[in-house]
Amino acid sequence: MTQDNGRTKGINTRLAHSGHDPHSFHGFVNPPVVHASTVLYPNAATMAARAQKYTYGTRGTPTTDALCQAIDELEGSAGTIAVPSGLAAVTIPLLGFLSAGDHILITDSVYHPTRHFADTMLERLGVEVEYYEPRIGTGIAALIKPNTRVVFTESPASNTFEIQDIPAIAKAAHAAGAIVMMDNTWATPLYFKALDFGVDVTIHAATKYPAGHSDVLSGTVSANAACWPRLREAFFTLGCCAGPDDVYQVLRGLRTMGVRLAHHERSALEIARWLEGQPGVAQVLHPGLESHADHAMWKRDFAGSSGIFSVVLAGGGTEKAHAFLDALEIFGLGYSWGGFESLAVPVNLTDRRIAKGPYDGPIIRLQIGLEDVEDLKADIAAGLAAANAVA
Repeated sequence: MTQDNGRTKGINTRLAHSGHDPHSFHGFVNPPVVHASTVLYPNAATMAARAQKYTYGTRGTPTTDALCQAIDELEGSAGTIAVPSGLAAVTIPLLGFLSAGDHILITDSVYHPTRHFADTMLERLGVEVEYYEPRIGTGIAALIKPNTRVVFTESPASNTFEIQDIPAIAKAAHAAGAIVMMDNTWATPLYFKALDFGVDVTIHAATKYPAGHSDVLSGTVSANAACWPRLREAFFTLGCCAGPDDVYQVLRGLRTMGVRLAHHERSALEIARWLEGQPGVAQVLHPGLESHADHAMWKRDFAGSSGIFSVVLAGGGTEKAHAFLDALEIFGLGYSWGGFESLAVPVNLTDRRIAKGPYDGPIIRLQIGLEDVEDLKADIAAGLAAANAVA
């Protein structure tokens, strides 16, 4: 809820109206899609002083402003940048806040492309990269060095869905002068308002729930007042801005994200609970389940859950996982998530150094889309039957 002119507004009302004032553009409900590189100045003095709101296409347009203002309202942030992909939303703040000789702590359960960027680009640039166990909590203080500049979190964990104690990690990081970044794509600011929990820079693959229709690559990064100037400078310096059509598609998707996310949440929880009783299932990795090791912490910090979780098959290996996947008809075999369609992918933990399990069998990540739950259950049941038939 938020207060405006003394009236309390709910999240779906805010999603429907944030980021644009129709009366500022002839009354049209949606903001204009501004395609721009060059911006003209009225005279030389204005040009020399850059004394106008828009100066060049890479530094913002009315379209990008509409999206970024909407995200700021959701995040409670001082500023937001819109970039071309979720991975760009990870790499730009890391490049902006790290220098040669710095040390970064990254959760070992991080999104794999983030790990790849850290292990290649950051290390080549002279940044010391260290991974930590996702459930470390206050113990992270023992890993912080004098040159630690960033602690990078992701909660729940990518693919295995451990919950991190973000307030405890943030407290330890700030005490040592480090900042906290968080990939908050799973929960979105609707279900976890990261800056309220001590995070300084919050990252989203807007490809997922904000866009919501599997047709846009996009990312957003938001920062608190202390970190916003440096994030903005990195964004301007790197010139990695999102195109106006993609920005508009994300803003359009944002209008319905609340109702879509609620549907994803209901369906995923129903299927996850059902899976716990199915033959051939060793474990369901969903923090919204009472059986999850971190359920109490998830309930403490999160306002809800989204549509992606993993299931551990009971024994077997690659052959069993492939049998499960190949028997699916409604679930597509494809990466990404947050769209309207259900997806399934095998999980590979070989690159991890600490958070490897053990798990009783192969792990399958499920994205629960907007289809009817009973149809999805029947599809999963066919996959389990195929997997259970493998010796």
